[in-house]
Amino acid sequence: MLTPSNTSSKSDVSQREPESSPERSSENFPKIAPEHMQELAQEQTQEHPREHPREHSWEHPQKQPRVSIITAVLNGEAHLSDAIQSIRDQTYPHIEHIIVDGGSKDGTVSIIQAHADGISRWISEPDQGIYDAMNKGIRMATGTIVGMLNADDFYPRSDVIHDVVQTFAQTRADAVFADLLVVGRNDPRKVVRFYDSSDFHPGRFCQGWMPPHPTFFTLREHYIRLGFYRTDYRIAADYELLTRFLARHGLAYARIPKILVHMRSGGVSSRNLKSNWVLNQEIVRACKENNIRTSMPRLLCKYPRKLLEYVRRPKG
Repeated sequence: MLTPSNTSSKSDVSQREPESSPERSSENFPKIAPEHMQELAQEQTQEHPREHPREHSWEHPQKQPRVSIITAVLNGEAHLSDAIQSIRDQTYPHIEHIIVDGGSKDGTVSIIQAHADGISRWISEPDQGIYDAMNKGIRMATGTIVGMLNADDFYPRSDVIHDVVQTFAQTRADAVFADLLVVGRNDPRKVVRFYDSSDFHPGRFCQGWMPPHPTFFTLREHYIRLGFYRTDYRIAADYELLTRFLARHGLAYARIPKILVHMRSGGVSSRNLKSNWVLNQEIVRACKENNIRTSMPRLLCKYPRKLLEYVRRPKG
Protein backbone atom coordinates (compact mmCIF):
# COMPACT_ATOMS: atom_id res chain seq x y z
CA MET A 1 0.00 0.00 0.00
CA LEU A 2 1.42 3.37 -1.02
CA THR A 3 0.83 6.39 1.16
CA PRO A 4 1.07 10.05 0.09
CA SER A 5 4.38 10.49 1.89
CA ASN A 6 6.40 7.98 -0.12
CA THR A 7 5.27 8.28 -3.71
CA SER A 8 8.50 9.71 -5.09
CA SER A 9 11.23 7.43 -6.35
CA LYS A 10 13.58 10.25 -7.32
CA SER A 11 15.35 12.94 -5.37
CA ASP A 12 14.37 16.58 -5.56
CA VAL A 13 14.72 17.99 -9.07
CA SER A 14 17.16 20.69 -8.03
CA GLN A 15 19.45 18.06 -6.50
CA ARG A 16 19.62 15.67 -9.46
CA GLU A 17 22.82 15.02 -11.33
CA PRO A 18 22.76 15.82 -15.06
CA GLU A 19 22.16 12.20 -16.07
CA SER A 20 18.93 12.12 -14.05
CA SER A 21 17.62 15.53 -15.04
CA PRO A 22 13.97 15.90 -16.12
CA GLU A 23 13.35 14.39 -19.52
CA ARG A 24 12.87 16.88 -22.34
CA SER A 25 11.48 16.54 -25.81
CA SER A 26 13.74 17.08 -28.79
CA GLU A 27 11.46 19.76 -30.26
CA ASN A 28 13.21 22.99 -31.20
CA PHE A 29 11.82 26.32 -30.09
CA PRO A 30 10.58 28.25 -33.14
CA LYS A 31 11.29 31.96 -33.36
CA ILE A 32 8.97 34.90 -33.95
CA ALA A 33 9.56 37.84 -36.20
CA PRO A 34 9.35 41.21 -34.37
CA GLU A 35 6.53 42.40 -36.61
CA HIS A 36 4.27 39.64 -35.28
CA MET A 37 4.70 40.46 -31.58
CA GLN A 38 1.84 42.97 -31.41
CA GLU A 39 -0.42 40.65 -33.40
CA LEU A 40 0.20 37.78 -30.98
CA ALA A 41 -0.46 39.96 -27.97
CA GLN A 42 -3.90 40.83 -29.37
CA GLU A 43 -4.81 37.33 -30.55
CA GLN A 44 -7.88 35.88 -28.82
CA THR A 45 -8.97 32.31 -28.22
CA GLN A 46 -10.02 30.57 -31.44
CA GLU A 47 -10.93 27.01 -32.34
CA HIS A 48 -8.24 26.94 -35.01
CA PRO A 49 -5.74 29.72 -34.25
CA ARG A 50 -3.17 30.74 -36.82
CA GLU A 51 0.13 29.03 -36.31
CA HIS A 52 2.71 31.77 -35.84
CA PRO A 53 6.38 31.16 -35.18
CA ARG A 54 7.20 32.67 -31.80
CA GLU A 55 9.90 33.57 -29.32
CA HIS A 56 10.07 31.61 -26.09
CA SER A 57 9.29 34.15 -23.35
CA TRP A 58 10.13 32.15 -20.23
CA GLU A 59 11.07 34.30 -17.25
CA HIS A 60 14.55 33.92 -15.83
CA PRO A 61 14.34 31.38 -12.99
CA GLN A 62 15.80 33.88 -10.52
CA LYS A 63 12.50 35.75 -10.69
CA GLN A 64 10.59 32.82 -9.15
CA PRO A 65 7.58 33.05 -11.47
CA ARG A 66 4.07 32.95 -10.12
CA VAL A 67 2.23 29.64 -10.57
CA SER A 68 -1.54 29.78 -11.00
CA ILE A 69 -3.37 26.63 -9.90
CA ILE A 70 -7.01 26.41 -10.99
CA THR A 71 -9.55 24.25 -9.19
CA ALA A 72 -12.89 23.67 -10.93
CA VAL A 73 -15.58 22.36 -8.60
CA LEU A 74 -19.29 21.64 -8.44
CA ASN A 75 -20.84 20.22 -5.27
CA GLY A 76 -17.41 19.07 -4.11
CA GLU A 77 -17.69 19.49 -0.34
CA ALA A 78 -16.55 15.92 0.31
CA HIS A 79 -12.95 16.39 -0.84
CA LEU A 80 -12.36 20.06 -1.68
CA SER A 81 -10.65 20.77 1.64
CA ASP A 82 -7.96 18.18 0.85
CA ALA A 83 -7.21 19.82 -2.50
CA ILE A 84 -7.00 23.28 -0.91
CA GLN A 85 -4.78 22.07 1.93
CA SER A 86 -2.38 20.29 -0.42
CA ILE A 87 -1.83 23.60 -2.21
CA ARG A 88 -1.44 25.52 1.04
CA ASP A 89 1.20 22.99 2.13
CA GLN A 90 3.43 23.73 -0.86
CA THR A 91 6.85 25.14 -0.03
CA TYR A 92 7.08 27.20 -3.23
CA PRO A 93 6.18 30.76 -2.18
CA HIS A 94 4.59 32.26 -5.30
CA ILE A 95 1.35 30.34 -5.84
CA GLU A 96 -1.97 31.81 -6.93
CA HIS A 97 -4.88 29.48 -6.15
CA ILE A 98 -8.06 30.19 -8.13
CA ILE A 99 -11.30 28.30 -7.45
CA VAL A 100 -14.13 28.34 -9.97
CA ASP A 101 -17.34 26.93 -8.52
CA GLY A 102 -20.22 26.14 -10.84
CA GLY A 103 -22.92 27.27 -8.42
CA SER A 104 -22.78 24.43 -5.89
CA LYS A 105 -25.84 23.61 -3.80
CA ASP A 106 -23.97 21.77 -1.04
CA GLY A 107 -21.42 23.15 1.42
CA THR A 108 -18.74 23.89 -1.21
CA VAL A 109 -18.97 27.68 -0.89
CA SER A 110 -18.76 27.47 2.89
CA ILE A 111 -15.55 25.44 2.56
CA ILE A 112 -14.11 28.02 0.15
CA GLN A 113 -14.99 30.83 2.55
CA ALA A 114 -13.43 28.96 5.47
CA HIS A 115 -10.15 28.74 3.53
CA ALA A 116 -10.37 32.22 2.00
CA ASP A 117 -7.08 33.38 3.48
CA GLY A 118 -5.23 30.82 1.33
CA ILE A 119 -7.23 31.37 -1.87
CA SER A 120 -6.23 34.16 -4.23
CA ARG A 121 -9.51 34.43 -6.17
CA TRP A 122 -12.76 32.54 -6.37
CA ILE A 123 -16.14 32.80 -8.00
CA SER A 124 -19.37 30.83 -7.68
CA GLU A 125 -21.76 31.02 -10.62
CA PRO A 126 -23.40 28.65 -13.14
CA ASP A 127 -21.19 27.53 -16.00
CA GLN A 128 -21.29 25.24 -19.00
CA GLY A 129 -19.31 22.44 -17.37
CA ILE A 130 -15.82 21.72 -16.11
CA TYR A 131 -13.99 22.93 -19.23
CA ASP A 132 -15.85 26.24 -19.17
CA ALA A 133 -14.85 26.56 -15.51
CA MET A 134 -11.20 25.87 -16.37
CA ASN A 135 -11.33 28.53 -19.08
CA LYS A 136 -12.72 31.04 -16.58
CA GLY A 137 -9.86 30.23 -14.26
CA ILE A 138 -7.27 30.70 -16.98
CA ARG A 139 -8.73 34.10 -17.81
CA MET A 140 -8.52 35.07 -14.14
CA ALA A 141 -4.96 33.79 -13.78
CA THR A 142 -1.99 36.15 -13.57
CA GLY A 143 0.77 33.56 -13.25
CA THR A 144 3.42 32.69 -15.80
CA ILE A 145 2.74 28.96 -15.29
CA VAL A 146 -0.76 27.46 -15.14
CA GLY A 147 -1.85 24.07 -13.81
CA MET A 148 -5.18 22.40 -12.97
CA LEU A 149 -6.03 20.62 -9.72
CA ASN A 150 -9.61 19.43 -9.53
CA ALA A 151 -11.56 19.28 -6.29
CA ASP A 152 -11.15 15.49 -5.99
CA ASP A 153 -7.37 15.58 -6.51
CA PHE A 154 -4.50 16.57 -4.25
CA TYR A 155 -0.73 16.97 -4.25
CA PRO A 156 0.94 14.19 -2.23
CA ARG A 157 4.02 16.21 -1.21
CA SER A 158 4.83 19.77 -0.29
CA ASP A 159 7.53 20.14 -2.98
CA VAL A 160 5.39 19.40 -6.04
CA ILE A 161 5.21 22.98 -7.33
CA HIS A 162 8.87 23.54 -6.49
CA ASP A 163 9.70 20.55 -8.72
CA VAL A 164 7.53 21.93 -11.51
CA VAL A 165 9.15 25.38 -11.44
CA GLN A 166 12.65 23.91 -11.27
CA THR A 167 11.92 21.70 -14.26
CA PHE A 168 10.73 24.64 -16.35
CA ALA A 169 13.85 26.56 -15.36
CA GLN A 170 16.28 23.71 -16.04
CA THR A 171 14.82 22.56 -19.36
CA ARG A 172 13.34 25.82 -20.73
CA ALA A 173 10.33 23.72 -21.76
CA ASP A 174 6.92 25.02 -22.78
CA ALA A 175 5.08 22.34 -20.81
CA VAL A 176 5.75 19.90 -18.00
CA PHE A 177 3.98 16.72 -16.95
CA ALA A 178 4.62 13.73 -14.68
CA ASP A 179 3.09 10.52 -13.32
CA LEU A 180 -0.22 10.20 -11.52
CA LEU A 181 -1.63 7.82 -8.94
CA VAL A 182 -5.35 6.99 -8.90
CA VAL A 183 -6.41 6.28 -5.32
CA GLY A 184 -9.56 5.11 -3.59
CA ARG A 185 -12.30 7.69 -3.56
CA ASN A 186 -12.94 7.35 0.15
CA ASP A 187 -9.56 5.85 1.10
CA PRO A 188 -6.66 7.76 -0.48
CA ARG A 189 -4.22 5.21 0.97
CA LYS A 190 -5.59 2.59 -1.42
CA VAL A 191 -3.77 2.45 -4.76
CA VAL A 192 -6.14 1.82 -7.67
CA ARG A 193 -4.04 2.60 -10.72
CA PHE A 194 -0.56 3.85 -11.56
CA TYR A 195 -0.59 6.19 -14.58
CA ASP A 196 3.00 6.07 -15.83
CA SER A 197 3.85 8.80 -18.35
CA SER A 198 7.38 7.61 -19.16
CA ASP A 199 6.53 6.16 -22.58
CA PHE A 200 4.66 9.21 -23.87
CA HIS A 201 5.54 10.94 -27.10
CA PRO A 202 3.20 12.85 -29.45
CA GLY A 203 2.96 9.84 -31.77
CA ARG A 204 0.91 8.09 -29.09
CA PHE A 205 -2.05 10.45 -29.37
CA CYS A 206 -3.33 8.33 -32.28
CA GLN A 207 -3.42 5.38 -29.87
CA GLY A 208 -5.63 7.21 -27.40
CA TRP A 209 -2.78 7.87 -25.00
CA MET A 210 -1.85 11.21 -23.43
CA PRO A 211 0.07 12.46 -20.40
CA PRO A 212 -2.01 12.62 -17.20
CA HIS A 213 -3.88 15.90 -17.53
CA PRO A 214 -3.86 16.79 -13.78
CA THR A 215 -0.04 16.79 -13.89
CA PHE A 216 0.11 19.07 -16.94
CA PHE A 217 1.53 22.58 -16.48
CA THR A 218 2.19 25.05 -19.26
CA LEU A 219 2.89 28.75 -19.75
CA ARG A 220 -0.24 30.90 -19.74
CA GLU A 221 0.88 32.53 -22.97
CA HIS A 222 0.17 29.28 -24.82
CA TYR A 223 -3.51 29.35 -23.87
CA ILE A 224 -3.70 32.88 -25.23
CA ARG A 225 -1.89 31.95 -28.42
CA LEU A 226 -3.20 28.46 -29.14
CA GLY A 227 -6.65 28.53 -27.59
CA PHE A 228 -8.40 27.38 -24.43
CA TYR A 229 -10.37 24.20 -23.65
CA ARG A 230 -13.05 23.42 -26.23
CA THR A 231 -16.44 23.54 -24.51
CA ASP A 232 -18.10 21.65 -27.37
CA TYR A 233 -16.40 18.49 -26.05
CA ARG A 234 -18.24 16.66 -23.26
CA ILE A 235 -15.42 14.52 -21.82
CA ALA A 236 -12.24 14.81 -23.90
CA ALA A 237 -11.53 18.54 -24.12
CA ASP A 238 -8.36 17.93 -22.10
CA TYR A 239 -7.29 15.32 -24.67
CA GLU A 240 -8.01 17.73 -27.51
CA LEU A 241 -6.04 20.53 -25.83
CA LEU A 242 -2.97 18.38 -25.18
CA THR A 243 -3.15 17.04 -28.73
CA ARG A 244 -3.33 20.59 -30.07
CA PHE A 245 -0.50 21.87 -27.88
CA LEU A 246 1.97 18.97 -28.01
CA ALA A 247 1.30 17.37 -31.41
CA ARG A 248 -0.20 19.97 -33.73
CA HIS A 249 1.85 22.91 -32.45
CA GLY A 250 4.82 20.92 -31.21
CA LEU A 251 5.39 22.62 -27.87
CA ALA A 252 8.59 21.43 -26.23
CA TYR A 253 7.83 19.42 -23.10
CA ALA A 254 9.65 17.92 -20.14
CA ARG A 255 8.67 15.02 -17.90
CA ILE A 256 9.31 14.84 -14.18
CA PRO A 257 9.87 11.18 -13.23
CA LYS A 258 7.73 11.45 -10.10
CA ILE A 259 4.11 11.14 -9.08
CA LEU A 260 2.85 14.71 -8.84
CA VAL A 261 -0.87 14.18 -8.26
CA HIS A 262 -3.13 11.74 -6.44
CA MET A 263 -6.50 11.55 -8.15
CA ARG A 264 -9.53 9.94 -6.54
CA SER A 265 -11.21 7.27 -8.63
CA GLY A 266 -14.64 7.72 -10.16
CA GLY A 267 -14.07 10.41 -12.81
CA VAL A 268 -16.70 11.01 -15.46
CA SER A 269 -14.68 9.42 -18.29
CA SER A 270 -14.39 6.09 -16.47
CA ARG A 271 -17.83 5.71 -14.89
CA ASN A 272 -19.33 3.22 -17.34
CA LEU A 273 -19.18 1.79 -20.85
CA LYS A 274 -21.25 4.64 -22.26
CA SER A 275 -18.82 7.23 -20.90
CA ASN A 276 -15.89 5.31 -22.35
CA TRP A 277 -17.60 5.12 -25.75
CA VAL A 278 -18.26 8.87 -25.76
CA LEU A 279 -14.66 9.47 -24.66
CA ASN A 280 -13.26 7.42 -27.53
CA GLN A 281 -15.55 9.08 -30.06
CA GLU A 282 -14.29 12.46 -28.91
CA ILE A 283 -10.68 11.28 -29.03
CA VAL A 284 -11.15 10.26 -32.67
CA ARG A 285 -12.63 13.69 -33.33
CA ALA A 286 -9.80 15.46 -31.46
CA CYS A 287 -7.20 13.63 -33.51
CA LYS A 288 -8.98 14.38 -36.78
CA GLU A 289 -9.30 18.07 -35.97
CA ASN A 290 -5.57 18.22 -35.18
CA ASN A 291 -4.45 16.36 -38.30
CA ILE A 292 -3.73 13.01 -36.62
CA ARG A 293 -4.93 9.83 -38.29
CA THR A 294 -6.62 7.30 -36.02
CA SER A 295 -9.73 5.14 -35.78
CA MET A 296 -11.96 3.56 -33.17
CA PRO A 297 -10.40 0.07 -33.65
CA ARG A 298 -6.96 1.57 -33.13
CA LEU A 299 -8.06 3.23 -29.91
CA LEU A 300 -9.55 0.04 -28.57
CA CYS A 301 -6.11 -1.57 -28.75
CA LYS A 302 -5.03 0.60 -25.80
CA TYR A 303 -7.10 -1.31 -23.24
CA PRO A 304 -4.76 -4.29 -22.62
CA ARG A 305 -2.01 -1.81 -21.78
CA LYS A 306 -4.40 0.24 -19.70
CA LEU A 307 -5.37 -2.81 -17.67
CA LEU A 308 -1.72 -3.24 -16.70
CA GLU A 309 -1.90 0.14 -14.97
CA TYR A 310 -4.21 -1.47 -12.40
CA VAL A 311 -1.57 -4.11 -11.69
CA ARG A 312 1.68 -2.16 -11.86
CA ARG A 313 2.85 -0.15 -8.90
CA PRO A 314 5.41 2.66 -8.74
CA LYS A 315 8.86 1.77 -7.52
CA GLY A 316 9.99 2.99 -4.16
